[in-house]
Amino acid sequence: EKGDIITEARADIRLNKYIDENVETVIDRYVKVPLNQNQYDALGSFIYNLGETNFKDSTLLKKLNGKNYEGAANEFKRWNKASGKVLRGLVKRRAEEADLFRQE
Repeated sequence: EKGDIITEARADIRLNKYIDENVETVIDRYVKVPLNQNQYDALGSFIYNLGETNFKDSTLLKKLNGKNYEGAANEFKRWNKASGKVLRGLVKRRAEEADLFRQE
């Protein structure tokens, strides 16, 4: 609830539960091609940050399901704005996700 204070360990448990229940479900629902663990993890970060709707309607997913893995990796960088403004933190996050996605 609003105003609750929890330990970092408890927050980690809640985050992992959320990821297990939500992000993995989204990946399983929409991704139709094989993924290695790094690709899966990069998509998990992306979905956690942007949500299911943005992911399911994205060019990134369309390219990925078309087996264009490099094209999908190049799409991460397009998601670098909040309220129409490019944010340095999102540029960095998307670059890290794309780099992870490209790793075997």
